[in-house]
Amino acid sequence: MITYIKLAWRNLWRNKKRTLISAASVFFAVILSLIMRSMQKGYYDYMIDSSVRLYTGHIQIHGKDFWEKRSLEESIYFDETVIQKLKKNKNISQIIPRLETFSLISSGKVSKVVQVNGINPQIENDVTKLSEKIVEGNYLKENSSGILIAEGLAKLLGVNVGDSVILYGQGYHGVTAAAVIPIEGIVKFAIPDQNKSFTYLALNNSQQFFSAYDRITSLSILLNDADEIESTKTFLKNYFDNSYEIMDWAELSPELVQSIQVDNASGIIMLGILYVVIAFGIFGTIMMMTAERVKEFGILISIGMKKGKLAIVTILETIFISFIGVAAGALISIPILLYLVNHPIPLTGETADAILAWGFDPIIPFAFYPGMYFAQIWTVLAIAFVSALYPVNFIRKLKPSVALRG
Repeated sequence: MITYIKLAWRNLWRNKKRTLISAASVFFAVILSLIMRSMQKGYYDYMIDSSVRLYTGHIQIHGKDFWEKRSLEESIYFDETVIQKLKKNKNISQIIPRLETFSLISSGKVSKVVQVNGINPQIENDVTKLSEKIVEGNYLKENSSGILIAEGLAKLLGVNVGDSVILYGQGYHGVTAAAVIPIEGIVKFAIPDQNKSFTYLALNNSQQFFSAYDRITSLSILLNDADEIESTKTFLKNYFDNSYEIMDWAELSPELVQSIQVDNASGIIMLGILYVVIAFGIFGTIMMMTAERVKEFGILISIGMKKGKLAIVTILETIFISFIGVAAGALISIPILLYLVNHPIPLTGETADAILAWGFDPIIPFAFYPGMYFAQIWTVLAIAFVSALYPVNFIRKLKPSVALRG
């Protein structure tokens, strides 16, 4: 076997140009498939992470019927000692308390229904980086009595930092909630709907405003390892009784799961088409390589080399070429993918508007993890190995007298 390996390796470098062209077809196949899959996986991860951080968390705890009714009547008692106990679970990284409801906001003759988010300013900022979205004024503090409003809403109301708005709504147990609240800061969101309707109050201030003392509507939980979501849900279900509802992000955002499944199916089809193109490229290169060596094969068989041994040598040559192409493609793609992971491609124009309408920033993010590498590399190697059957079959049918005449 060592002799076959040496013979195949030396054969490769008798014609360096032919070997490099063949390896290049595998090299580009690996690069293209990795970049395409990285882009797909990166976008799914980005969509899930954005949704989880901004809205739901990996897991959310709320009152039994809150998710259906979205009413303060289904709010839950907020106990800081519970949070400290939950944090003992090593997979829980952040616990975000929120009091979310809807109210009417007015300034002058303009009124609009808005979402009022009662937040712990420090915890919220650690998770969503809300303070970085401030375009005017200051971010909230724990004892702030002011309100943060979105930039689009501020333009609609014609107000600025230092002005006051009237917030009017229904509090806990039907209590009327109304107050004149100074604008402490203006935040700008990339998502149009969010930029026209979001407001923030400090959690203590919102609890007083809505007469929901020591109450919250949800506890959003971020995990260190999202793959351990089921075991963490089991831990939480054992801790809370049936008056609480514990849902994961997939249950909270079924439309996001569905859109990812549909997009992933179309992505796999596109990847399949790419593999077909790649297969034809590799097969064409091996056909060309075989056609160039007809006379060489004829001479080797004429001087006594068995067809079986010659077939083994050609298979080893194809394996070497495939490994050279795959190894080079995998190594070169590492810095390319790492750069793309850290520098997502920004989108502009109508494509950007369409993505913003879905509620995400207009970028093309990329992902980088080993499992993606193995899947693409094995697929390309399998294509190369199947293509290696062509020269084997060609040698089996080869007649030396015909081959020597050219």
